[in-house]
Amino acid sequence: MIIESRALKYLDNVNTDEIIPARYLTITNPGELAKHCMEGIDPDFLKKLGEKKILVAGRNFGCGSSREHAPLALKASGVRLVIAVSFARIFFRNSINIGLPVLESAEASSSIDEGDELRVDIGEGKLTNLTKGETYRTSPFPPFLQEIIRRGGLGGYINVKGK
Repeated sequence: MIIESRALKYLDNVNTDEIIPARYLTITNPGELAKHCMEGIDPDFLKKLGEKKILVAGRNFGCGSSREHAPLALKASGVRLVIAVSFARIFFRNSINIGLPVLESAEASSSIDEGDELRVDIGEGKLTNLTKGETYRTSPFPPFLQEIIRRGGLGGYINVKGK
């Protein structure tokens, strides 16, 4: 799976309450959640997102509570991939479960600037910064995780495997 887009950049320790504030946790519609995505840290997030569909962050992205609403709000807002130095483990797994790919790469996180054009091959674990002509490596997802993401999340994966 290959994803190409521009980067939108954030720093360390972006927590789930910044991604989707707790006052919106009664909302179950992903489109409604998306309207409030990143509101806790960046009220202009949706305006900035535009053609920037790859979120790049620092350490410990998605820390805080284990709310599934956080990766769901990101995905529903149009984010296609998150690259960070590291992720809170529960955020990482919740993201995979809903079909939002997340990759860890300290080198990419520190080298990529906001607006850089990126090409990411999740199957190979290869991140190419087309703007700077640089390539970064990350561990590729195993085939079964790639399939979960390709099917839009764990629900789509289980429905196919169960038939």
